[in-house]
Amino acid sequence: MFLKKDKFLIVGISKSGIGAAELLLSKGAKCYIYDDGSTPSVIKAQKDLAEKGAVVVSKDELGDAIDTVDVVVLSPGVAIDHEIPVKAKRNGKRIIGELELASMFCKAPIVAVTGTNGKTTTCSMIDCILKSCGMESVLCGNIGTPLSSVLNELTDNSIVVAEVSSFQLETVSRFTPHIAIVTNITPDHLSRHYNMENYIFIKSRIMQCQRESEYAVLNYDDPTVRKMSEKCKAKIVYFSTKSEVDGAYVSNGKIFYKGKYVMDTSAVQLSGEHNLENALSAICACEILGLGEEEISQHISEFKGVKHRIQFIKEFDGVDYYNDSKATNADATVKAIDAMKKPTVLILGGKDKGLNYEGLFEKIKKSCVRHVVLTGESRYRLMESASDCEYYSVSMTEDFETAIDLAKMIANKGDAVLFSPACSSFDRFSDFEERGDNFISIVENFNG
Repeated sequence: MFLKKDKFLIVGISKSGIGAAELLLSKGAKCYIYDDGSTPSVIKAQKDLAEKGAVVVSKDELGDAIDTVDVVVLSPGVAIDHEIPVKAKRNGKRIIGELELASMFCKAPIVAVTGTNGKTTTCSMIDCILKSCGMESVLCGNIGTPLSSVLNELTDNSIVVAEVSSFQLETVSRFTPHIAIVTNITPDHLSRHYNMENYIFIKSRIMQCQRESEYAVLNYDDPTVRKMSEKCKAKIVYFSTKSEVDGAYVSNGKIFYKGKYVMDTSAVQLSGEHNLENALSAICACEILGLGEEEISQHISEFKGVKHRIQFIKEFDGVDYYNDSKATNADATVKAIDAMKKPTVLILGGKDKGLNYEGLFEKIKKSCVRHVVLTGESRYRLMESASDCEYYSVSMTEDFETAIDLAKMIANKGDAVLFSPACSSFDRFSDFEERGDNFISIVENFNG
């Protein structure tokens, strides 16, 4: 791309869209911006970007803008088959995403983490270890801050740790992380990606440009992820809780990396086998980056988890309350259920992503969950799956606040209430963080 000559259209004025626009404007590029929303945050972002030189495009002007520009930059929330990129592609325009754009200007090595679940915890764990060891780690991506917004922070000593979603991977073609981690693959976002085959293919694109000088860290215990090694040219490093592999693994309650003892599994503070997997993948990345076993083990043992992921909020009237708003699919909720030790009232529901929940309720029937409260747009689909599985300890309400009140009334002293929705937040909230913060606020304001 010739930034002084090419014209760009940014579609979607989210954090990523703002970051992409500001990056292009700072490079002297001609930048058009479009968003079909009219929320106060979008209007403010458009005004701020216009003051920096961007051209705000209305819906009526969109067709002319597509004809005018050379490159269309999509925010992750805009699907590749949306009418705007489809029309632009038909008109011979290049389509890229914010991640692809930003990576072109990134002078630091990138540790990129994708997968259905575990991305945020794995990224946060790696970032924590690197920073604790005095390294200049910069955490960004789908975890909250776009890569385009942190480029000015980077030095020759920086390491970027980026959470990468399937939405971002739809538009990559040259993205080349030094280390690519794939945590696991289970059904998710099928309403956008149509089928599992396409979803798996999109996830594998995190490795498509890697060559022999890069590394792919793969979950050996996940057959779908393990199979990705067949077409990968990077050096393969596995992690496993079940087998001794060329990488990080567990044996007799101890963690090893390529035969070297790292730490006891009991030193990992986060509960659940999924968090042990996250720790193993983080160990692989940190070993590749040159850290030793002693410093890795010390700082993993200090890591206490991330907000919105099986996050203990407080005990009220003898009941423990947990926020797991980050669980936007059934597999994440299953992992949260596995981590519960007390009889549990589970709150499920949110935006319906077209997934089947029978497997979730089969798991619930065998778990410590004693009652489920359904809410949100997906509540009827969830209720149907519960009925099909002959699970009848269920309550249902459309309203989010009422669902929390119901769980509070149903829970007995000694129980736990787990908010782990198994659905995305977009039926009511802008993202899982807003949803989780709302849950936290309600619980923290409980009174006698």
